[in-house]
Amino acid sequence: MWKIRTAALLFVALGIGLGYYVYQSQENGSNQFRLGLDLSGGSYLVYKADTTVVAEDEINDSMDALRDTIERRINAFGVAEPNVNTETHTLGIDGKEERLVIELPGVTDLDEAVEMIGQTPLLEFKVEASLEEQERITEEVNAILTLTAEEGDSVQLDLAKITALENSRYVDTELTGKFLEKATLQFSQAGIQNGGGLQSQPIIAINFNREGADIFEEITSANVGKTIAIYLDGIIVSAPRVNAAISGGSAIIEGDFTIEEAKTTVGRLNSGALPIPIELISTNTIGPTLGQDAVDAGVYAAVLGLILVALVLILWYRLPGLIAVIALGIYTAIMLWMFKFIPVTLTSAGITGFIISIGIAVDANILIFERMKEELKSGKNLKTSVEVGFKRAWASIRDANISSIISAVFLFWFGTALIKGFALTFGLGILISMFTAVTITRFLLLALTKKEGSSSKFMRFLYQNGFNK
Repeated sequence: MWKIRTAALLFVALGIGLGYYVYQSQENGSNQFRLGLDLSGGSYLVYKADTTVVAEDEINDSMDALRDTIERRINAFGVAEPNVNTETHTLGIDGKEERLVIELPGVTDLDEAVEMIGQTPLLEFKVEASLEEQERITEEVNAILTLTAEEGDSVQLDLAKITALENSRYVDTELTGKFLEKATLQFSQAGIQNGGGLQSQPIIAINFNREGADIFEEITSANVGKTIAIYLDGIIVSAPRVNAAISGGSAIIEGDFTIEEAKTTVGRLNSGALPIPIELISTNTIGPTLGQDAVDAGVYAAVLGLILVALVLILWYRLPGLIAVIALGIYTAIMLWMFKFIPVTLTSAGITGFIISIGIAVDANILIFERMKEELKSGKNLKTSVEVGFKRAWASIRDANISSIISAVFLFWFGTALIKGFALTFGLGILISMFTAVTITRFLLLALTKKEGSSSKFMRFLYQNGFNK
């Protein structure tokens, strides 16, 4: 018996210790709860990725590389706990669409958020189109120029169309920014004329990873004597001529850069060049006041729910109900500690999952108490009633919770970021509630009973009076 009572005291001490840690860490700010965008305020951005530039079997890898690149870019700006996810969208469109969903807690300036993402450059290497294609483009450009010259002021020169035609002189290759290892700022030996003197011209040296170096060598080998165009954000910055195959994975970007422009471009390339183009399709901002209101409402609902549940349990089951409330307090302390330890990013949906799991924890206790009531009415003593009641209630608790856990797993596996927040807290809550209801409540009840034939009349009165409903 002393072992059971020692274990019961340890469980109570565990709950008090974890509860104190959660309170203190919140007060001194050493380990605050991680709040999602809807609770902390911030910006929510959705981008559509142009996957037509990559092969079908490379889409997943390219989207993963895109996500990692954006995360590196955002981290460089010091945004706390950004959340970047990729999603395949099929609702309301033909086929499917790859999307990038970005949550920036604390960034409530939407223009700042868009600029932060948009500053990440798209680096591309393109080779000359075929001779036949070049001739066709030249004919179309000449036709536009001739028509404009003949018609005079009555026809405006279509510069946009000419620019598009000139850009189509180069075709895409596999080599993009996703193979970039690093970029450095250098200065050319020749320099440029500046007020009667020479000033070194800034250039950008880039190095590819091993895979990129192999692709670059293949491209240069196949295009000796031709030019390879280097594009940044869809604009050609240089088109050097290839004199021989280049191995080692190094290249030079020359353009009409100022020193500041070159420095900025190097920094942007090193923080991550986009492997595929993206287009902003949706934005939303949540103010910090609205987020705080959501937090306050969630905390209020949870506290009020716990108080009401505790009152019902105590009024209906008396001593067993009080023990269930203590176990529920331990359950709450463990859950809040786990939210900090894992850590879990709490959203309004996640708080909802936590509150629902509290109800499931109460359900388990009620099943156990009803079984115990039946055993006491049949004439068994307290200790036997507790043991048999738990044993007979376990099957129902197990089956109900397993079905809920399966639902949580599927929601987490297939759901969006919002649904995953609910599924995670809901699933964790079910697992912990099984432990507290079946183990902690059992030890606490057994700690207040004695061996057969020695239970006090007062203790039996407290148990039976709580069950004689």
